[in-house]
Amino acid sequence: MSDKATLKYQDKEIELDAITGTEEETGLDITQLRAKTGLITLDPGYANTGSCTSDITFIDGEKGILRYRGYAIEELAEKSTFMETAYLVLYGELPTTEQLALFEKQISDESYLHYGMKGHFEGFPDKAPPMAVLSAMLNVLSCYNTDLLTTATEGPKFTVPAAKIISKVRAIAAWAYRTSQGKPFMPPRPDLSYSGNFLHLMFSQTFDMYEPHPDVERALDLFLILHADHEQNCSTSTVRMVGSSHASMFSAVSAGVGALWGPLHGGANCEVIKMLTKIHEEGIKPRDFVEKAKDKNSPEKLMGFGHRVYKSFDPRAKILKGQVDAVLKALNISDPLLDIAYELEEMARSEEYFIERNLYPNVDFYSGILLRAIGIPVNMFTVLFAIGRMPGWIANWREMHVQSLRISRPRQIYTGATLRDYTPMEQR
Repeated sequence: MSDKATLKYQDKEIELDAITGTEEETGLDITQLRAKTGLITLDPGYANTGSCTSDITFIDGEKGILRYRGYAIEELAEKSTFMETAYLVLYGELPTTEQLALFEKQISDESYLHYGMKGHFEGFPDKAPPMAVLSAMLNVLSCYNTDLLTTATEGPKFTVPAAKIISKVRAIAAWAYRTSQGKPFMPPRPDLSYSGNFLHLMFSQTFDMYEPHPDVERALDLFLILHADHEQNCSTSTVRMVGSSHASMFSAVSAGVGALWGPLHGGANCEVIKMLTKIHEEGIKPRDFVEKAKDKNSPEKLMGFGHRVYKSFDPRAKILKGQVDAVLKALNISDPLLDIAYELEEMARSEEYFIERNLYPNVDFYSGILLRAIGIPVNMFTVLFAIGRMPGWIANWREMHVQSLRISRPRQIYTGATLRDYTPMEQR
C-alpha cells in the first residue's frame, strides 16, 4: 500500500502524505494543498476531515468500540471510578495509589465557591436555563483566578485550574438549580465521593442531609465515566477552536458548554424524556407513535435511537442499561414513562425496521431514564453531561497546546454576489 496519494486538477498536481494512526486509521495530509495548488477541500460538518491527531480517545463506530487512552470503556466502567478515569483522560496513564489520593485531595480542596459568586447566581431570573448559567459562571470563575489565565500545560498553572474546574462545576450546577428553586446553598461534604457530593449539593436540606443510595451513587459515577470524552465531537471541537486563540481553559470549557447545550448534542437525552412524556400525556400507544415516526412527513421523531458514529451499537448504552435496571430495582421505582421506554426498546431490538437501519437505543436513551429515576430535573440533564465531559475537554485543550497547533481558521467557498457598485439611496 502506497504511503502517498496523488491529487490532479487541471494542470495542477500534488502528492499527499498518508498519515496512519496506531489503530490503522489513515488520513491524507492536505496541510500544503492550498499553498501548492490554490485549492481547498469542501466538507460541510467536517464529517470527512481530521482536525488533529490525538492520543486521548479511540472510537471504531463500525465495531462499537470506545477506548480512553487505550483502555476499553467496558473495563473502565466495571473497575474504575470517575476520579480515576478523569486522571487517566487528563494525564494519559492510570494513577498510582499516591497519585489518585493527591488528585482526589486537589478536587476536594477546590469544592467551595467564592462567596462573592453568590450574587451572580441571584442575578439570574428563576427560569434561567441551567446550561446558560453554567457557561456564564465558568467565565465568572475565571475572574476570581486571574493568575491562572494562561496556556500552561504542566505544573500548577495547569493542574490547579483543571482541578478547580472539575471540582467547582458541581457546585456551580447545584447552586444554579437551588437558586431556581429558592433553596439555600449547601456546603460540600469532604467525606463523600465526587458523585455523592454532587447529589448532596443538589438535594440536601438544611436539617435533612441527603444520603445517596450506593446504587444511585455508583450509577451517577458510571454516567460520568461514560461521558468523560468522545473524540472530536461538536463541543470538544469547540473547546479546541476557542483554545487555539490562546483563550484560557475557563473560556474554552465555557464555550464547550454552549456547544453541548443543543438538542442534537448534549440535549438529546432531554428530548428522549420529552418524547416519552408526550406519548404518555397524549395517551398514544408506543406502537402507534413508532408508526408515525416512520412517516417522513410526520412531525414525530424517535429520539434516543441510533448514533452518527456508532453503526452497530453504542457500547455506552449497553453498559448504562444494566445500571438503569439496578437503580430502578434498588429504589423500587414505578414510572409510566419507563414502561413506555422499555416497550420502545423491545421494538427496536426485535423489529426489522429498526435492525436494518441500526436504530438501536443509544446512550442518550438510557441516560435520560437513569437521570429521571435519580431525581435530576430534565433541564439539568445536559448539565450532568457537561460535568462528565470536563476531563475530556480539558485534556483536549491541553493536548492542542502541547502540539503547538496554529489558531483554527477554516476556509470557505464563497457563493455570494460578485463585485458591484454602490447605489445611492435615491436610486434604489
